[in-house]
Amino acid sequence: MGANSSSISELPENEYLQKLSGSEPISENDPFWNQLLSFSFTTPTNSADLKLLEEATISVCKSLVEKNPRTGNLGSLIKVFLSRTKELKISAECQNHLFIWQAHNALFIICCLLKVFISRMSEEELQLHFTYEEKAGPSSYGAECEDLIEELLCCLIQLIVEIPLLYPCQHTDSNWWKWLCSWYRGRYSGGVTSALGYAVRDITYSISLEAVTTLIVFLSCQLFHKEILRESIIHRYLMHGRCLPYTSRLVKTLLYNFIRQERSPPPGTHVFQQQTDGGGLLYGIASGVATGLWTVFTLGGVGSKASAQLEQCSPLASQSLLLLLVLANLTDTPDTPNPYRQAIMSFKNTQDNTAFSSSNPHAFQINFNSLYTALCDQQKSDQATLLLYMLLHQNSNVRTYVLARTDIENLVLPILEILYHVEERNSHHVYMALIILLILTEDDGFNRSIHEVILKNITWYAERVLTEISLGSLLILVVIRTIQYNMTRTRDKYLHTNCLAALANMSAQFRSLHQYAAQRIISLFSLLSKKHNKVLEQATQSLRGSLGSNDSPLPDYAQDLNVIEEVIRMMLEIINSCLTNSLHHNPNLVYALLYKRDLFEQFRTHPSFQDIMQNIDLVISFFSSRLEQAGAELSVERVLEIIKQGAVALPKDRLRKFPELKFKYVEEEQPEEFFIPYVWSLVYNSAVALYWNPRDIQLFTMDSG
Repeated sequence: MGANSSSISELPENEYLQKLSGSEPISENDPFWNQLLSFSFTTPTNSADLKLLEEATISVCKSLVEKNPRTGNLGSLIKVFLSRTKELKISAECQNHLFIWQAHNALFIICCLLKVFISRMSEEELQLHFTYEEKAGPSSYGAECEDLIEELLCCLIQLIVEIPLLYPCQHTDSNWWKWLCSWYRGRYSGGVTSALGYAVRDITYSISLEAVTTLIVFLSCQLFHKEILRESIIHRYLMHGRCLPYTSRLVKTLLYNFIRQERSPPPGTHVFQQQTDGGGLLYGIASGVATGLWTVFTLGGVGSKASAQLEQCSPLASQSLLLLLVLANLTDTPDTPNPYRQAIMSFKNTQDNTAFSSSNPHAFQINFNSLYTALCDQQKSDQATLLLYMLLHQNSNVRTYVLARTDIENLVLPILEILYHVEERNSHHVYMALIILLILTEDDGFNRSIHEVILKNITWYAERVLTEISLGSLLILVVIRTIQYNMTRTRDKYLHTNCLAALANMSAQFRSLHQYAAQRIISLFSLLSKKHNKVLEQATQSLRGSLGSNDSPLPDYAQDLNVIEEVIRMMLEIINSCLTNSLHHNPNLVYALLYKRDLFEQFRTHPSFQDIMQNIDLVISFFSSRLEQAGAELSVERVLEIIKQGAVALPKDRLRKFPELKFKYVEEEQPEEFFIPYVWSLVYNSAVALYWNPRDIQLFTMDSG
């Protein structure tokens, strides 16, 4: 670090880092900081290099951990950063723009140090490192000083919400913008607003990203605990005191960062031109620092290749979404509900003119059309799917808006594609996609409208060429395929239950089912029937074999049989619901039912299915009779014609009425036990330019290296 360029291998011997981690206190007014923060070095370009960076600087960090209680140099560095950011926001007359880069570089170092500190000590110990006091000397932080942790957290939030990033024309009334325009006019000719738009973006993108990243690092203490943190010093700072008034603005800014998906400036971008007057050497170094650091901000972390490529598109959008998910899943305190979750639950559309509820001070407005578009476009990532789940489940304004969209296929198709490629997705991503479908199918309007949306050439569906199919029929196909995959691979009862619940919610509104969808419904029942017979046979053989031996325990075939019979019962109820409510709309289902009528014989007298089989048996008998009367060797077209005619003639009063099939998604008790490890696994695998040693992680098991 410092004015000269450094390679990663040279960092442990860097004189400025050695002084920072040394035994001598450094005042925040010492010229040393200008030297330390004017650095440039060859930056990492992948997660392996990030690991090398941490390993190269670990000796410096360990030394600082050991000596900081006596020197307070971490506190001095933080105070230097705080002073730079104050200049950044209010120094309208300042002509020394080097502090912009120094503020970023200071934050970069703070973030790196905090990550090591937090991974090696408790929050109480960390707090002590922020409260150093030297009895005599310019670097003391006595009782007259504000809490340094709270001041730093507030500063980070202010950087995120107050510095203009992408659309400077929206910030033309801010002091920061007025100063920058004044500074820019003094150095460049041409239109200020158009040209300066790029300058603002390049200056602020990196520092905004670093502020978001540092907040994530501050909260990362959860990674190093097996239990969910319910009492946390950092959580308390963020949910009370000076940080609390920024809640809605922070959530809104993070959402807009996700919506805009702004790409990072390319490596080598220069905002400032090198000058020959007025301190040109340091000024040139600042430009070099910008060039040297840009590469850091396009790293994909330690996630999969797909995730890395995705995060590189917009690291700020990805990092902002991760921070939003972390904040939304902080646990409530006994006296205070999570304000960030409250903000997510209550924000409204910018076109909604109704008054905000006085009971929620964190409500705000956002453009729902832009949010919907971003959600549709970004569903390939776990975190975007999790955000969609949270909004549909917790925010009634968003749910109502989504269900009213006339282009609902733009949202549903990416969700179906996640389920279709279940082999390539982690189980949590599949669960979230499935629960989203379940929430949507709770609405009868959705269940009707999806059969009116006609799709052409679904290229990702490989089992069969689908040149034209309704969204509803495609949804049925994908859910049934998920059930079949689960039966042969994972055998997850939770997955079965939610798949069947979604089908059950839709069943009364099945309309004009595609012939292939109708066939797959009956094929699934056939698979279940065979499974039932196989388990029944195994149970019988096991019982016979056990009569001669009492040594070995019997397999629990009764439990397996009970689970299969529950699924069979649900499938029969789904078929019955369709026949009872919309038989005349679904000739293809009746055709498939008649074609496989023998499947249902064994269940007609089964005590678990007798009642529900009455209607199905009636429909099979009624249409079989009409087909027999029409003669032999009927074409498919003729059979369908007879079915359509018979549907009108079938006496509906002969069909027994059953309670409407309706299932509603309800989160289990203590949902944080699932969601907090899930969110932090996403941070671990997808965060940009962050690396944690997998051996240190306690919150979740490391499935892969």
